[in-house]
Amino acid sequence: MSTAAPTLADWFSTPLGRYVLAREQAYFDRTVADIFGFHAVQIGLPQHRFLAQCRIQTCSTLDYDPPADVIADPHELPFAESSIDLIVLPHGLEFTDDPHLMLREAYRVVRPEGQIVIAGFNPFSLYGMKRYFGREQTPPWNGSFIGLYRVKDWLSLLGFDVTGGALDAYAPPFAREKWLQRFGFFEKAGDRWWPIAGGVYFLRATKRVLGMRVLAPTWQRRERREKALAPVREGLTTSDRLR
Repeated sequence: MSTAAPTLADWFSTPLGRYVLAREQAYFDRTVADIFGFHAVQIGLPQHRFLAQCRIQTCSTLDYDPPADVIADPHELPFAESSIDLIVLPHGLEFTDDPHLMLREAYRVVRPEGQIVIAGFNPFSLYGMKRYFGREQTPPWNGSFIGLYRVKDWLSLLGFDVTGGALDAYAPPFAREKWLQRFGFFEKAGDRWWPIAGGVYFLRATKRVLGMRVLAPTWQRRERREKALAPVREGLTTSDRLR
């Protein structure tokens, strides 16, 4: 009787996986809480709700298999062009043979000024060293870790503006929980002493469209119009009126 191959979701149930998951969940919770709109999609890892703190009206997960809300190929998203306000992509790029196509599809369906938030494993870190020198052929070590600057270049070429990001998981990738706890001080020291060596990186980017004019909310336009039409008080000099 054959057993199913382990997945990245399985790895997130290990001590090291739970450690990384907790830090990633904290970042996604902080980041998506201030993004608004009507439709948000998480691509991959539907077992973990990275949109839990999102205030967008409709949030769904998409993957090849259940328990995803939408069963579909992430390279052929079943959404209309410019129809999604937010896409979160936790580690999808490392486990596909065509990360460019996955990002192009994300760009197609995200509306102008919509956002994408990405999590990836950093090849220039202790996690990257473990992958390079190790012999494990299970997730995440069998994934194609993609450098932070390469992903930023891809986003820029597509038409995204990178507006934020972070690195995290500086503690060595120990398999045992007690060692992870002992080296927890690395998390605070990492940002100060080796800021590009976090095991995980995050990127937040906004879709830009050339020639598009973003309209201010109705209440802001109304306020500006009322100020423009307000009568000028008599007795003011020309210089007073220009102040």
